[in-house]
Amino acid sequence: MIETGLKDKVVIVTGAAAGIGLATAERFVAEGCRVAAWDVNEAPENAGVFQKVNVADAGEVEAAVAEVVDRWGSIYVLVNNAGIVRDAQLVKYKGGEVVSQMTDEAWEAVISVNLRGVFNCTRAVAPHLIAGGGGAILNASSVACLNGNFGQTNYVATKAGVIGMTKTWARELGKFGIRVNAVAPGFIKTEILGAMPDKILDAMVGHTPMGRIGDPSDIAEAYLWLASDAANFVTGTTLSVDGGLVIGT
Repeated sequence: MIETGLKDKVVIVTGAAAGIGLATAERFVAEGCRVAAWDVNEAPENAGVFQKVNVADAGEVEAAVAEVVDRWGSIYVLVNNAGIVRDAQLVKYKGGEVVSQMTDEAWEAVISVNLRGVFNCTRAVAPHLIAGGGGAILNASSVACLNGNFGQTNYVATKAGVIGMTKTWARELGKFGIRVNAVAPGFIKTEILGAMPDKILDAMVGHTPMGRIGDPSDIAEAYLWLASDAANFVTGTTLSVDGGLVIGT
Protein backbone atom coordinates (compact mmCIF):
# COMPACT_ATOMS: atom_id res chain seq x y z
CA MET A 1 0.00 0.00 0.00
CA ILE A 2 1.25 3.48 -0.89
CA GLU A 3 1.84 5.72 2.13
CA THR A 4 -0.19 8.86 1.50
CA GLY A 5 0.81 10.81 4.60
CA LEU A 6 -2.82 11.82 5.08
CA LYS A 7 -3.78 9.93 8.25
CA ASP A 8 -5.35 12.30 10.79
CA LYS A 9 -5.12 15.24 8.37
CA VAL A 10 -8.11 17.60 8.29
CA VAL A 11 -9.96 17.67 4.98
CA ILE A 12 -12.89 19.79 3.79
CA VAL A 13 -14.97 18.38 0.93
CA THR A 14 -17.68 20.59 -0.56
CA GLY A 15 -20.72 19.13 -2.28
CA ALA A 16 -20.24 16.02 -0.15
CA ALA A 17 -23.86 14.79 0.07
CA ALA A 18 -23.88 12.78 -3.16
CA GLY A 19 -22.01 11.70 -6.27
CA ILE A 20 -18.33 12.55 -6.61
CA GLY A 21 -18.31 14.62 -3.42
CA LEU A 22 -19.70 11.78 -1.33
CA ALA A 23 -17.28 9.26 -2.82
CA THR A 24 -14.40 11.67 -2.16
CA ALA A 25 -15.40 12.32 1.44
CA GLU A 26 -15.78 8.58 2.07
CA ARG A 27 -12.38 7.88 0.53
CA PHE A 28 -10.61 10.41 2.74
CA VAL A 29 -12.43 9.03 5.80
CA ALA A 30 -11.24 5.53 4.84
CA GLU A 31 -7.69 6.91 4.65
CA GLY A 32 -7.96 7.96 8.31
CA CYS A 33 -8.56 11.66 7.69
CA ARG A 34 -10.80 13.95 9.73
CA VAL A 35 -13.33 15.09 7.16
CA ALA A 36 -15.70 18.04 7.20
CA ALA A 37 -18.46 17.23 4.70
CA TRP A 38 -20.07 20.42 3.38
CA ASP A 39 -23.31 20.58 1.44
CA VAL A 40 -26.70 22.26 1.40
CA ASN A 41 -28.19 18.75 1.78
CA GLU A 42 -27.30 16.44 4.64
CA ALA A 43 -24.41 14.09 3.99
CA PRO A 44 -24.30 10.49 5.29
CA GLU A 45 -22.44 9.79 8.52
CA ASN A 46 -19.73 7.82 6.72
CA ALA A 47 -18.78 11.01 4.83
CA GLY A 48 -17.40 12.66 7.96
CA VAL A 49 -18.75 15.50 10.10
CA PHE A 50 -21.57 17.19 8.18
CA GLN A 51 -21.83 20.98 8.01
CA LYS A 52 -24.66 22.67 6.12
CA VAL A 53 -22.87 25.25 3.98
CA ASN A 54 -23.88 27.21 0.91
CA VAL A 55 -20.51 27.84 -0.71
CA ALA A 56 -21.91 30.81 -2.63
CA ASP A 57 -22.39 32.62 0.69
CA ALA A 58 -19.03 33.97 1.90
CA GLY A 59 -20.33 34.46 5.44
CA GLU A 60 -21.46 30.85 5.75
CA VAL A 61 -18.12 29.66 4.41
CA GLU A 62 -16.11 31.75 6.87
CA ALA A 63 -18.23 30.52 9.79
CA ALA A 64 -17.87 26.88 8.71
CA VAL A 65 -14.08 27.22 8.36
CA ALA A 66 -13.89 28.70 11.86
CA GLU A 67 -15.91 25.74 13.17
CA VAL A 68 -13.55 23.24 11.51
CA VAL A 69 -10.48 24.95 12.99
CA ASP A 70 -12.15 25.15 16.39
CA ARG A 71 -12.94 21.41 16.26
CA TRP A 72 -9.64 20.07 14.90
CA GLY A 73 -7.13 22.92 15.12
CA SER A 74 -6.02 22.96 11.49
CA ILE A 75 -6.88 22.28 7.84
CA TYR A 76 -4.66 20.42 5.36
CA VAL A 77 -6.82 19.72 2.29
CA LEU A 78 -9.67 21.60 0.61
CA VAL A 79 -11.61 19.81 -2.12
CA ASN A 80 -13.71 22.35 -4.00
CA ASN A 81 -16.18 19.86 -5.47
CA ALA A 82 -19.56 21.59 -5.11
CA GLY A 83 -21.21 22.41 -8.42
CA ILE A 84 -24.55 22.71 -10.20
CA VAL A 85 -25.88 22.81 -13.76
CA ARG A 86 -28.61 24.95 -15.31
CA ASP A 87 -28.44 23.96 -18.97
CA ALA A 88 -29.86 25.97 -21.85
CA GLN A 89 -28.73 27.16 -25.26
CA LEU A 90 -27.33 30.67 -25.36
CA VAL A 91 -29.90 31.44 -28.09
CA LYS A 92 -32.35 28.89 -29.47
CA TYR A 93 -33.43 29.91 -32.95
CA LYS A 94 -36.26 28.12 -34.73
CA GLY A 95 -38.67 28.98 -37.50
CA GLY A 96 -36.91 32.25 -38.22
CA GLU A 97 -37.11 33.60 -34.69
CA VAL A 98 -35.58 33.37 -31.22
CA VAL A 99 -37.68 30.96 -29.14
CA SER A 100 -35.55 30.95 -25.97
CA GLN A 101 -32.30 32.16 -24.43
CA MET A 102 -30.17 31.32 -21.42
CA THR A 103 -31.59 33.46 -18.64
CA ASP A 104 -29.73 35.75 -16.28
CA GLU A 105 -30.95 33.55 -13.43
CA ALA A 106 -29.44 30.39 -14.97
CA TRP A 107 -26.16 32.19 -15.61
CA GLU A 108 -25.89 33.70 -12.13
CA ALA A 109 -26.88 30.50 -10.31
CA VAL A 110 -24.08 28.47 -11.88
CA ILE A 111 -21.51 31.26 -11.57
CA SER A 112 -22.41 31.68 -7.88
CA VAL A 113 -21.81 28.06 -6.91
CA ASN A 114 -19.23 26.80 -9.40
CA LEU A 115 -16.97 29.85 -9.55
CA ARG A 116 -17.72 32.20 -6.66
CA GLY A 117 -18.06 29.18 -4.36
CA VAL A 118 -14.55 27.99 -5.22
CA PHE A 119 -13.24 31.51 -4.64
CA ASN A 120 -15.06 31.86 -1.30
CA CYS A 121 -13.83 28.55 0.06
CA THR A 122 -10.24 28.96 -1.08
CA ARG A 123 -9.97 32.51 0.23
CA ALA A 124 -11.28 31.38 3.63
CA VAL A 125 -9.12 28.25 3.90
CA ALA A 126 -5.81 29.45 2.43
CA PRO A 127 -4.71 31.44 5.52
CA HIS A 128 -5.07 28.30 7.64
CA LEU A 129 -3.03 26.24 5.18
CA ILE A 130 -0.33 28.92 5.25
CA ALA A 131 -0.34 28.99 9.06
CA GLY A 132 -0.10 25.19 9.11
CA GLY A 133 2.93 25.09 6.84
CA GLY A 134 1.27 23.81 3.66
CA GLY A 135 -1.39 21.57 2.25
CA ALA A 136 -3.41 20.96 -0.90
CA ILE A 137 -6.28 22.72 -2.67
CA LEU A 138 -8.12 20.59 -5.23
CA ASN A 139 -10.64 22.08 -7.62
CA ALA A 140 -13.34 20.43 -9.73
CA SER A 141 -13.12 21.38 -13.37
CA SER A 142 -14.52 19.32 -16.27
CA VAL A 143 -13.51 17.98 -19.66
CA ALA A 144 -16.47 20.02 -20.94
CA CYS A 145 -14.37 23.18 -20.71
CA LEU A 146 -11.64 21.69 -22.87
CA ASN A 147 -13.88 21.13 -25.90
CA GLY A 148 -17.05 23.06 -25.07
CA ASN A 149 -20.43 21.42 -24.50
CA PHE A 150 -23.73 22.16 -26.19
CA GLY A 151 -26.18 24.01 -23.95
CA GLN A 152 -23.68 24.66 -21.17
CA THR A 153 -22.30 28.18 -21.68
CA ASN A 154 -22.57 28.91 -17.94
CA TYR A 155 -21.15 25.58 -16.74
CA VAL A 156 -18.26 25.56 -19.21
CA ALA A 157 -17.38 29.15 -18.35
CA THR A 158 -17.10 28.28 -14.66
CA LYS A 159 -15.05 25.15 -15.23
CA ALA A 160 -12.64 27.01 -17.50
CA GLY A 161 -12.43 29.73 -14.87
CA VAL A 162 -11.55 27.14 -12.24
CA ILE A 163 -8.53 26.06 -14.30
CA GLY A 164 -7.39 29.68 -14.51
CA MET A 165 -7.75 30.17 -10.75
CA THR A 166 -5.93 26.89 -10.14
CA LYS A 167 -2.89 28.04 -12.10
CA THR A 168 -2.91 31.48 -10.47
CA TRP A 169 -3.18 30.11 -6.94
CA ALA A 170 -0.44 27.56 -7.63
CA ARG A 171 1.86 30.48 -8.44
CA GLU A 172 0.77 32.57 -5.45
CA LEU A 173 0.69 29.85 -2.79
CA GLY A 174 3.54 27.54 -3.76
CA LYS A 175 6.04 29.42 -1.61
CA PHE A 176 3.95 28.43 1.42
CA GLY A 177 4.09 24.73 0.62
CA ILE A 178 0.56 24.70 -0.78
CA ARG A 179 -0.14 22.70 -3.94
CA VAL A 180 -3.14 23.67 -6.06
CA ASN A 181 -4.46 21.33 -8.73
CA ALA A 182 -7.67 20.65 -10.64
CA VAL A 183 -9.38 17.45 -11.72
CA ALA A 184 -11.37 17.37 -14.96
CA PRO A 185 -13.81 14.45 -14.85
CA GLY A 186 -15.35 12.96 -17.96
CA PHE A 187 -18.74 11.24 -17.96
CA ILE A 188 -19.25 9.97 -14.41
CA LYS A 189 -22.06 7.77 -13.11
CA THR A 190 -23.95 10.28 -10.95
CA GLU A 191 -27.57 11.29 -10.47
CA ILE A 192 -27.36 13.63 -13.48
CA LEU A 193 -26.41 10.80 -15.85
CA GLY A 194 -29.04 8.55 -14.30
CA ALA A 195 -31.76 10.73 -15.82
CA MET A 196 -30.34 10.46 -19.35
CA PRO A 197 -31.75 8.06 -21.97
CA ASP A 198 -29.79 4.88 -22.67
CA LYS A 199 -29.19 6.07 -26.25
CA ILE A 200 -27.29 9.11 -24.99
CA LEU A 201 -25.31 7.06 -22.47
CA ASP A 202 -24.36 4.55 -25.16
CA ALA A 203 -23.10 7.41 -27.33
CA MET A 204 -20.97 8.67 -24.42
CA VAL A 205 -19.41 5.24 -23.98
CA GLY A 206 -18.77 5.10 -27.72
CA HIS A 207 -16.64 8.24 -27.50
CA THR A 208 -14.66 6.94 -24.50
CA PRO A 209 -11.63 4.78 -25.37
CA MET A 210 -11.87 2.92 -22.05
CA GLY A 211 -15.37 1.82 -23.08
CA ARG A 212 -17.27 2.70 -19.92
CA ILE A 213 -18.81 5.50 -17.89
CA GLY A 214 -16.63 6.60 -14.99
CA ASP A 215 -17.48 5.87 -11.36
CA PRO A 216 -17.35 8.54 -8.63
CA SER A 217 -14.64 6.47 -6.97
CA ASP A 218 -12.40 7.07 -10.00
CA ILE A 219 -12.44 10.79 -9.25
CA ALA A 220 -12.10 10.25 -5.50
CA GLU A 221 -8.90 8.28 -6.06
CA ALA A 222 -7.50 11.10 -8.19
CA TYR A 223 -8.24 13.64 -5.46
CA LEU A 224 -6.64 11.39 -2.85
CA TRP A 225 -3.47 10.99 -4.91
CA LEU A 226 -3.18 14.72 -5.60
CA ALA A 227 -3.57 15.44 -1.86
CA SER A 228 -1.02 12.81 -0.88
CA ASP A 229 2.73 12.89 -0.37
CA ALA A 230 3.04 10.93 -3.63
CA ALA A 231 2.14 14.13 -5.51
CA ASN A 232 4.26 16.52 -3.47
CA PHE A 233 5.87 18.10 -6.56
CA VAL A 234 2.66 18.40 -8.58
CA THR A 235 0.98 21.80 -8.68
CA GLY A 236 -0.82 24.04 -11.15
CA THR A 237 -1.97 21.12 -13.27
CA THR A 238 -5.35 19.86 -14.45
CA LEU A 239 -5.69 16.08 -14.37
CA SER A 240 -8.25 14.70 -16.83
CA VAL A 241 -9.93 11.61 -15.39
CA ASP A 242 -12.12 10.74 -18.35
CA GLY A 243 -11.25 7.29 -19.68
CA GLY A 244 -9.61 9.00 -22.65
CA LEU A 245 -12.71 10.97 -23.63
CA VAL A 246 -10.79 14.07 -24.70
CA ILE A 247 -8.61 12.13 -27.14
CA GLY A 248 -11.53 9.94 -28.18
CA THR A 249 -13.96 12.73 -29.03
